[in-house]
This record gives sequence, C-alpha cells and structure tokens, in this order.
Amino acid sequence: MSLRPTLETRHAVPTMEGAGVKLHRAFGFQDPSELDPFLLFDDFRNERPQDYQAGFPWHPHRGIETITYVLSGTVEHSDSLGNSGTLGAGDVQWMTAGSGILHQEMPHGNTSGQMHGFQLWGNLPSDQKMTAPRYQDVQGKDIPEITDDDGTTVRVIVGEFCGKTGPVDGIAADPQYLDIHIPSGVKKTFRVDTYRRAFAYVFQGQAAFADASQPSGVLLEKEVAGQEVNIRDMSGDRTLVRFGTGDEITVQAGPEGARFLLISGAPIDEPVAWHGPIVMNTQAELEQAFRELRNGSFIRPAH
Repeated sequence: MSLRPTLETRHAVPTMEGAGVKLHRAFGFQDPSELDPFLLFDDFRNERPQDYQAGFPWHPHRGIETITYVLSGTVEHSDSLGNSGTLGAGDVQWMTAGSGILHQEMPHGNTSGQMHGFQLWGNLPSDQKMTAPRYQDVQGKDIPEITDDDGTTVRVIVGEFCGKTGPVDGIAADPQYLDIHIPSGVKKTFRVDTYRRAFAYVFQGQAAFADASQPSGVLLEKEVAGQEVNIRDMSGDRTLVRFGTGDEITVQAGPEGARFLLISGAPIDEPVAWHGPIVMNTQAELEQAFRELRNGSFIRPAH
C-alpha cells in the first residue's frame, strides 16, 4: 500500500451564483484535467434567507451530471421534462443532464433559517454526452451509514465502502462519494482505488491529511520572515485537499473532530469545451448547443 501525497490544499472562495445565492466554490472553471472527471464543487451554506432565497431559476445543462447533497434546509426542484420534487436534510439527487435539460433549484432554510448543501459536477464521456436525461432522487434514510468502534461514521452516498454500496448507481465517472465524521484525536486510513482522482473537502472541524513522508499533516509552502519554508498545517473548515496517486489516504482528526467529504472518480481523459453549465468535447459542439438554446431545439424529444 502507498499513501497518497497531498498535491494542494486551498480554501473555498466566496462567490455568487443563480439569482444571487452566496456560496463558496472549492473548484470550478479552471483546468478541467486537474480533477477529471469532476468539474466543479460548490458549498452553499447560509443562515440568512436573503443570502439564498432567490435560488437558481431556470437554466440549462448539457453533457454533465450533477449531484446535490443537502445537509440542512430543503431544495425544491423542477425541470422542463415535468419532473419536480423536494430534497430534504440528508437527501441526495444525482441528475444526468445528458443531451439537455432546463431546470431550477430553489433552496429554503430550516426552522432556524439555515440552509446547507453541496453540488458537484461530473463530466460525461463523449459517447454519453447526448444520452437521455434522468434523475436519481435518494432519501437520507436510504443511504447506508457505517459506524466504526472508534466512533468514526461514514455515509456511503455513491460507490462501495466496507461492504456497503451507495444507492446512486450507473454514474459515468464510477465515483466513490463518502461523508465521513472522525471523532476528536482519531487517526484513520481509507482505501482509494489507485486509478481514481481523489479529493477531500473538510467542512467541519480540522483534519491533517498525511503523505507518505511524514504522517503529521499537510505539507505547505509559506513565507515566514521573507523566507519560503515548508510547514505542516491542519486543514480546516471549507478546505479542499487534492491528492496524488496511491492506494490510501490517512487523516488525523483535530481536537474538535473532523467531518469531510472524500470523493474519487475515474478520469475520462477527453478534450473539454466548456461554457457555463454546458460541457462538450469540441468548440463546434458547444456552439451548436447554444444555437439550439436560442432556436428552441435544445430539449430533445423523449424516445
């Protein structure tokens, strides 16, 4: 077994999307090969309704899949195919946009006004870009949860872990998506397939991710008194950790414990032509998609 080194640690960046939803973006609209097959990851977490209630009105998607994971509050969704529903706390929706869909997502807070969730975009390979759109809506009660003797809990949203299989299936990126909580001071090692790209997103507490050379935290370069030095640091709230190749990831929880998402997927290794919520392989395909949006032929008839 070989521990995956930490390639990069960075904090999610405040941004605004939809009709004025304040959120934090861990990655997106950068080099698409960096975390192939994943394109974008947003953390939408607010306690003031005015920061999220305008929502994400009607907008198109083509050529990608999106997974929405709600921790608190609700998200009402509807689309151009007549589908509609509500995601509650703990629920997951995986939407395969495929050939094209128009949809809207409208978040609502819980009784305290809090809204928290994540959205991840996964790319589709060229032979599935124009597949028929579909949804997988999963209630939180149907997501397997494993509790270890040391108090570590893992929700298996997608993929397999410790003999449990997540309820979302048939995803092009063949991902593993785990929601992990580690108690204070506990050190854990998790297997990750060697051929997958992997990242962690810490959203509660602190976690030090070990590399093979010194399992005591994340190696970072920082400037101290005008000099570049290598130091070990703890990854904190709203922190993305991108890993290199290897079989395992080791993490040490901080004094408040740590909760993070551990996500990995098989790279697609294809050209990417990307503008907003439409991701194709060539510029010509991208231009065609926007022509179809303008002339009203974007939504393909169901077969």
